Amino acid sequence: MNTIDGALAEADRAWRAYGVGSADRAALADDLRLDLQAAVADGGDPTQLLGGDIAGFARRLADEAGVRRVCGDYRRLLGTALIGAALGGLLGYAILTALYPMLVRIVDLPRSFEVPIQLALAVYYGVPAGVVVVGAVTAVRLRLRDLPRIRRTAWMMSLLMPAAGILITPITMAFAWSTGYSTAPEVIATEVAMVLATLAGATVLARRLSIRDRQEPSDTTLNTTEIKPA
Repeated sequence: MNTIDGALAEADRAWRAYGVGSADRAALADDLRLDLQAAVADGGDPTQLLGGDIAGFARRLADEAGVRRVCGDYRRLLGTALIGAALGGLLGYAILTALYPMLVRIVDLPRSFEVPIQLALAVYYGVPAGVVVVGAVTAVRLRLRDLPRIRRTAWMMSLLMPAAGILITPITMAFAWSTGYSTAPEVIATEVAMVLATLAGATVLARRLSIRDRQEPSDTTLNTTEIKPA
């Protein structure tokens, strides 16, 4: 039984990486378990029946069963999102630089008036961060229109990326404070890396949630594929 469980666990990892939804994975695993148990009852060895490449066998089984697949394409997604975020960051910095003097002139605050630090930080970090999110989501939505469920992915990114930004901002600020707000290249690079890593994690999570299969198993009959000795 342990051999069967181990083979099924490896097959499930292969199906997950292959883009097979959870419902279809469960149906495939149930049918495969029955076939392996029947083979063991007849005196066979599950490992020999599946061959040396269990992952390859699992993919062939999914193809022959005709199950639906959704490809994550995370590398392409991350590349597009990070390029959009970088362009958005540059645009946000330009907007902040251009608007700040104009806002000061419009408001014309007296010198004795001190802007609350919370408001200053919200504007300083919020404007670029907001444009970064818009840039990343827009780039994904426009450049990856060929990917399945990309609209849902972009929508999930619009929710998760601001949350990730809220999470990483105080951490980045604490790191900057610990360095005495140093502008050394290695410090700036570390801060940028922290932000990009957080945004990348939010993007991957958005994609995983968007392609998660909540439907019923595919209509294709899954138990018609027979195990053939390798």
